[in-house]
Amino acid sequence: MKNKAITSTAQENLGDFAPAFVKYTDEVLFGDSWRREELSLRDRSIITISVLVAGQHIEQLEYHLKLAKENRVKEDEIIEAITHLSFYVGWPRAASAFEIAKKVFRK
Repeated sequence: MKNKAITSTAQENLGDFAPAFVKYTDEVLFGDSWRREELSLRDRSIITISVLVAGQHIEQLEYHLKLAKENRVKEDEIIEAITHLSFYVGWPRAASAFEIAKKVFRK
């Protein structure tokens, strides 16, 4: 069985501006890639958060932290992952990620 469908915010944010990008986001990224059975949604969330922190792509981090919560990743697991990443990707990147994570988890 495939993983459950993920609802992106692409249509809401970019639908009238970049419809092809929205189509690929919804159909390929979240419609195919995220639904593959080889990894759980939980694992995909942890991997995605790690890559976003490592690449300093914090603009997308809030969305993916919220998605991780839906995918049963616990707050303490996210904190531990970002702490672990800090030694590999840099203290400033981890600190920026923590600011966003605190906002998401403490709402």
